[in-house]
Amino acid sequence: MNVTQQHMLDLHRAARHGVAPPPPPGRDDWPVLRAAREHRRFTSVLAGRPASPGALRLRLRLGWRARLRPTRR
Repeated sequence: MNVTQQHMLDLHRAARHGVAPPPPPGRDDWPVLRAAREHRRFTSVLAGRPASPGALRLRLRLGWRARLRPTRR
């Protein structure tokens, strides 16, 4: 069952029980990601680390480069 089918089933159940329908899938994705980013910045400030906005992107890029480098034998 995919996300759309599950949502249709949830809509049907909500209509049968007379409760509010659930939000459509993906509606709150960006606000949740934004809140997670703000929480990460907040915890890094509390831990005494810099809260630069691109720190995660930089770490991912450096890690990806390390994976692409050929290993020496």
